[in-house]
Amino acid sequence: MFATITKHLRRLARDWFLIGMLSAVVLASLFPDAGRSGGWLHMENLVDIGVGLVFFLHGLTISTSSFKAGLMRWPVHMVVQVLTFAIFPLLFFPFSKAFAPIVPPALMLGFLYLCVLPSTITSSVAMTGMARGNVPAAIFNATLSSLLGIALTPLLVGLLAGAQPGQPPLFDTIVSIARVLLLPLLVGQLARPLLFRWFNRYKAVTGKLDKFVILMLVFAAFCDSVAAGLWRDHGRSIIFVTLFGAAVLLAVVLTLSTWLARRLGFAKEDEITIVFCGSKKTLASGVPMAALLFGSHPSLGLIVLPIMFYHQLQLFVCSMLAERYARRA
Repeated sequence: MFATITKHLRRLARDWFLIGMLSAVVLASLFPDAGRSGGWLHMENLVDIGVGLVFFLHGLTISTSSFKAGLMRWPVHMVVQVLTFAIFPLLFFPFSKAFAPIVPPALMLGFLYLCVLPSTITSSVAMTGMARGNVPAAIFNATLSSLLGIALTPLLVGLLAGAQPGQPPLFDTIVSIARVLLLPLLVGQLARPLLFRWFNRYKAVTGKLDKFVILMLVFAAFCDSVAAGLWRDHGRSIIFVTLFGAAVLLAVVLTLSTWLARRLGFAKEDEITIVFCGSKKTLASGVPMAALLFGSHPSLGLIVLPIMFYHQLQLFVCSMLAERYARRA
């Protein structure tokens, strides 16, 4: 067990994306005036372009045939979507009561936002495949979750958190998210027959573009928050509080999803799909959507901090779970 954890820690230490996120936070802390709104880099002008590019690439990578192949496993789909958009958001209430004394309001809003995000596509499918689970069902669920999240995430934020400072009306927010996220996704899907071979040929480069855009968004968000007094008001201890809170949520939802899948009598392959798709939250959609939902919030960097930590924790823990599932007879 110790050797397995050590191996995964070494792999995490070599993860260029994790290093990139840490570097983005450090650079934003050192040079907040460069990337903040109105700063000399004018990052706000690049956000919509970058987000559109990310979802255009997602549209290129979604296989319609695999999506159709997973369509008929509707009991799995129901459980995954209920976990993602009902049970996980409800976990926020006991979490907020337990952690209210140590979590500042802006960070608590970030944990609420984490709880209502859709599932991630790439890592959910990858972990399901590694664990020898139901991959077509994972593709269907992760894709469906991303599409539902365009409307359900802002709706749940509005219901559970109320109106935020500078936040536009709910309908305008959903339309804006659909324009910035859904439209490029559909264009990418339509362009797939023409461009997918080219995309796949240069996958070593094209596969990293979305991560570079996320790093850019993280840098811009933290520049605004640091300029507004993030470290001055909360100190470095906020990092450890966020890490602990994300770990608690991940442990609870992994335990709950595993218990529910077994209680309902699903086959092991479907259980794997439920556990990985029902417990994961998307960083690729989460950071861009946060920029649209909370763009004028002075603590945007604090709001996206939980999903940044949760993303790395879910990769680390779920990769160990996937290897354990894969060793079964």
